[in-house]
Amino acid sequence: MNPNIQFQIECLTAELAEMLMEEFGWDIRHALDELYKSQTFACVIDPRCGLYYQGAVYVYEFLRNEILTGRVG
Repeated sequence: MNPNIQFQIECLTAELAEMLMEEFGWDIRHALDELYKSQTFACVIDPRCGLYYQGAVYVYEFLRNEILTGRVG
């Protein structure tokens, strides 16, 4: 994977995990577990989807919806 894309994914991952911890009161391990198993994260790490270059707040809305409803989008 392109190092620039990888860096963007890593930064976005950190921001999303922090947002999960803040909203849901989870520790870092739980936040990362939820993030990594989500369909939203599968899209983030797939460069063809293009979510990796979107802002954290935008991506978080997809992730939050998926966690609360079990559906992406």
